[in-house]
Amino acid sequence: MGKMIYLDYNATTPIDPHVRRAMLPYLAEHFGNPSSGYAYGKIAREAVEKAREQVAALIGAEAGEIVFTSGGSESDNHAIFGAALASRKGKHIITSRIEHPAVIDSCRYLEQRLGFRVTYLPVDEYGLLPPKSVLDAITGDTVLISVMHANNEVGTIEPVEEIGRIARDRSILFHTDAAQSCGKIAVDVNELNVDLLTIAGHKLYAPKGIGALYIRSGTPIDPIIHGSKQENGRRAGTENVAYIVALGAACELAQETLYEYERRTGRLRDRLQSSIEQGLGKETVRLNGHPRRRLPNTLNISIRGIVGEELLALLPEVAASAGAACHAGSKEPSGVLLELGLSRELALGALRLTLGRWSTRGETDRAGRLIVDRARRLSKSSQCSG
Repeated sequence: MGKMIYLDYNATTPIDPHVRRAMLPYLAEHFGNPSSGYAYGKIAREAVEKAREQVAALIGAEAGEIVFTSGGSESDNHAIFGAALASRKGKHIITSRIEHPAVIDSCRYLEQRLGFRVTYLPVDEYGLLPPKSVLDAITGDTVLISVMHANNEVGTIEPVEEIGRIARDRSILFHTDAAQSCGKIAVDVNELNVDLLTIAGHKLYAPKGIGALYIRSGTPIDPIIHGSKQENGRRAGTENVAYIVALGAACELAQETLYEYERRTGRLRDRLQSSIEQGLGKETVRLNGHPRRRLPNTLNISIRGIVGEELLALLPEVAASAGAACHAGSKEPSGVLLELGLSRELALGALRLTLGRWSTRGETDRAGRLIVDRARRLSKSSQCSG
């Protein structure tokens, strides 16, 4: 079969060798607790603060505005719950219908258990949330707006900067989940006008189990993990030094290579899309998401007449994901794709193909040929059985 072609970088990234080398000493000789006053603790504490500066530099923040977390989900939860519980002026939140479950489910919990009211705004056919719809949804009771920077399934980049201006002009806290965008496109908290921003380490070549939450200086937010006073009292728990060092190294590397990453992955993505469209016919392949305003590495397509999961079952050479998830033996289409207005059939025919740092032209070309070949076989088989 040959080496498997990895096209699921939006799901998780391998740990970069540079990142792995940076973290290893903190799993062995530099094992101290950063809160300890002697040399072991000092070395660990200095490493944590260096990493804080590296993370802050990637997003244009100050080091003191970075709080380390266990990952993107915790960062989202901290942003939503922390901002909501710290507010004394209202109980209304605005978000979109295509947010990550860590945002959607946090909002639902606040609705069901704590009496908050949440407005879930629809997106257009490309997955874009119109800023005007956010403006129209604001009431005197609104305390938080949460809109992701880039969608994890279709890659559409939301108009966060414009939404952020709307929120700032009305003194409403604004959070964006930037787990998918950090390290792939430029992310600057001041240009985006955000108060809170989520980072997930395993989306940018650091290990799973580490992330960060940017909290703009002066933003009222309650901690959601209580105990000792680590992270300036904003997140209790002994710091995961090795993983924090890894996240810092990953952010520094991402900042250094961002331009080349965007250029190279964008070309490979477009080449892969063209290969599939030429092989199957443009009328057979539908691009999901915005044709231009999307992450450079992300290609989400629906192939008419097939089911994505069934196609992937015929593609053991390719590691990718479909727009459909299987539940109890029955295939259900992606809720994100349905929100974009796709029919159930088209949503079931989706493939999410996401490239990354180690994707090559040879692998991408081979993946395109394999997808075309197996899609033709599957289509022919379906016609025969029908």
